[in-house]
Amino acid sequence: MGKLTPREDGAPWRNFYGRRHGKTLRKHQQALLDERLPELAPPGVAWAENPERHPVDFRALAPGARETWLEIGFGGGEHLVAMAAANPDVLLIGCEPFVNGVAMCLSAIERAGPTNIRLHAGDAREIFDVAHDGAFTRIFVNYPDPWPKTRHHNRRFIGPDNLPHLARIAAPGARLHIASDIPDYIRHSLEAVRPFPQFRWTAERPEDWRRPWPDWPGTRYEAKALREGRTPCYLTFVRC
Repeated sequence: MGKLTPREDGAPWRNFYGRRHGKTLRKHQQALLDERLPELAPPGVAWAENPERHPVDFRALAPGARETWLEIGFGGGEHLVAMAAANPDVLLIGCEPFVNGVAMCLSAIERAGPTNIRLHAGDAREIFDVAHDGAFTRIFVNYPDPWPKTRHHNRRFIGPDNLPHLARIAAPGARLHIASDIPDYIRHSLEAVRPFPQFRWTAERPEDWRRPWPDWPGTRYEAKALREGRTPCYLTFVRC
């Protein structure tokens, strides 16, 4: 294999699985990406502006915020925007590499008008690179790509490669939420996280994983799962 070269933005090569682009964007969506996204991008996360990966204090982006939350893979942004609207005193950082999803989220922000969201249109690992220890008090991983084939299970986001980083950026007492309608992904997540000493599963009875956390606003993925007869599960872990 030849030498792996950096990306055009200066970032080193990393394995990335999944789509970055979908259907051609509408004119207004492209305008939001060109004009609004730079305003909402958290400074210092993009490799081009922070190639030495100096730590970023996300709390400084909203000094009055009582907490800082992170959503990894926000899809079309409906959960992220709803949580921001319901918690105006919390700063929410969302990351999503799929450009079409980012455009959908920007449209939702434009409609709903929350001012406490910052968007990183890229890999969540770039957040890991620069976040301080204990930077986030809630972390959401909602309906991640299940990668159903056995040979692709190592691509699943919840796993040994990412759990040490999630543990580091989670503050003591922080909650890690995982939602999925794929039973094998739930099993996989439990097998990955429960032996990990930094996280404690909060469930005491079946209802605790059959019902979403109390402020769950729902998502289009959840609605689709219910329409198609699949039962979502909701896992919450606390950072010890």
